[in-house]
Amino acid sequence: MGVQEVVFCNSGSAHTLDKDNSHVQLLSIHLFSKVMELVVDEGKKPLKTIVNQSLYPLLIYWDDENLRVAKASRETLICAAKFLKRRDLEQLLKKKQRLKFAECLLAEDRSRAAERLRQALPFVESPQESLREAAIRFIGIAGRHLRGQQEELQLLCEALQALRRDDSPSQTNIIVQEIFSKRAAELHSSAGSEEPESL
Repeated sequence: MGVQEVVFCNSGSAHTLDKDNSHVQLLSIHLFSKVMELVVDEGKKPLKTIVNQSLYPLLIYWDDENLRVAKASRETLICAAKFLKRRDLEQLLKKKQRLKFAECLLAEDRSRAAERLRQALPFVESPQESLREAAIRFIGIAGRHLRGQQEELQLLCEALQALRRDDSPSQTNIIVQEIFSKRAAELHSSAGSEEPESL
């Protein structure tokens, strides 16, 4: 298993960090940061893809209830921005402008918005309300970049299903459910015969 899977399990199914104890989470994030710092030039190109894919989970873990995990996520995000030679992103992170950071990343590559949104979906089912809310904020940003794409309706339905399984929905979750339901209904009526997965 590579660094990417150990740290974030980017397969999209479940994120290992939520299932392990916070000490393992912390060590995994620190390990990922060290790998970025120590990799030699010829190893940077393959690692660049992994770093890019890890930005969104790290951004969500910024809101982890364990303050040490949250701090390690922030520090690793800054390390990742340096690794990617993105001073603009580094400055946004240092100023704690997470939403602008997410918006900037999504605006650069709108074609990958659906993939990024899928990365956030498993967090909607996290036992931590703070991670669920962070995922919902990110899904909202990613959703704006999906407008008009065929995948939008299916992704909205998946997000709604996850939100509806929430045993203790926060006010944010309830508002997002209403927004997603309205948008899904609009898309469903304009899609005609195409049936989305049931809500």
